[in-house]
Amino acid sequence: MPTMKRKALLVSLALLLLLANFRVADARAKFVTTRGREFVAPDGRPLLLKGINLGNWLLPEGYMFKFKTANSPRLIETVVNQLVGEAEARRFWKTYRDNYVTAEDIRFIKQSGFNSVRVPFNYRLFVTEGEPARLEGAGYELLDRVVGWCRREGLYVILDMHAAPGGQTGDNIDDSFGYPFLFESAEAQDLTVNLWRKLAARYAQEPAVLGYDLLNEPVAHYFDAAHFNPRLEPLYKKIVAGIREVDKNHVVFLGGAQWDTNFKVFGPPFDGRVAYTFHKYWMEVKQEAVQEYVDFSRKYGVPVWLGESGENKDEWVASFRELLERNRIGWCFWPYKKLDAASCIVSINKPADWDAVAAFADHPRTTFEDVRKNRPPREQVERALAEYLEQVKFRNCKVNGGYLKALGLR
Repeated sequence: MPTMKRKALLVSLALLLLLANFRVADARAKFVTTRGREFVAPDGRPLLLKGINLGNWLLPEGYMFKFKTANSPRLIETVVNQLVGEAEARRFWKTYRDNYVTAEDIRFIKQSGFNSVRVPFNYRLFVTEGEPARLEGAGYELLDRVVGWCRREGLYVILDMHAAPGGQTGDNIDDSFGYPFLFESAEAQDLTVNLWRKLAARYAQEPAVLGYDLLNEPVAHYFDAAHFNPRLEPLYKKIVAGIREVDKNHVVFLGGAQWDTNFKVFGPPFDGRVAYTFHKYWMEVKQEAVQEYVDFSRKYGVPVWLGESGENKDEWVASFRELLERNRIGWCFWPYKKLDAASCIVSINKPADWDAVAAFADHPRTTFEDVRKNRPPREQVERALAEYLEQVKFRNCKVNGGYLKALGLR
């Protein structure tokens, strides 16, 4: 090949390579990323996350309904089924998900001064049981809906698998059967990887999605840590590998063992867009409460993020939030909305007949005789459930100004 043609070919190849790199860089510039110990907004500025958890929406928890013993989604669903039957229960839950978080809620969250939300979800909303399980369900449309609202309002979304196949925690919060079977089941792990891969493919080009919180609060403290803890990071690596097949843009969040508190399970970061998340509740607010996470962040040059805290008095919330901000740690408090409470942003007014529903939920229901004997009158139940579905709408709720002020917001 003549020298001039060879030079022209090399120049063309170099230009094509430069253009390809520019396109990749331009695409990634749309997304929040990490730079050292900080999150970085698309404009290149450091981003301190100030968020709220949309808890109880896509994974109900009993205490937010004033239930004591029916505390997991499966148990709550059983209560509603026993009260009104499966067909009516299906209609209840559809309306519940339509009303609990709406565009109006998201607009209020933005106007209050938050810049992000965390969306806890139950894998069962995304999977149709069978052999094999199919990645189908109402959850995809629900996530699309909230992501769209957040995009319009300028809020970032962090997707949180609060309940994984098999159970990653072994308690009511992961909707499991009381044991973290996820870590011992290849089938459950494959389903977890496949679901995250599908969600990542769905949102790979969505800048409003900040990232993926892979497993909420894995491995409760009362299980054998020596057995389970070494299995956590290898599972994270499998999930991240699945995500990176389809999405190289978004941040992945890794929570520590023992309720997202134990970072000793981690080695050096294994991905270029990784952050680490911890949860802290009900401790004395002083530097020692966060120092190990600050040390971890400094050691590896990665961001750490407080994914959950709250369920306390406003003074405690304000004190902890200030401590986090002094350490340049972004936060996402818990929760946005629950029934008749001050330790949340928005309180749902309790329906007049709700105590009868709660009493039935908490009464022993181990036999059909128990259910028959203790079920409230049908008319009372229908009134309570219908009123609840109205009261959960934002316009019918009460805003807790003290909680917002504790978070430094308006």
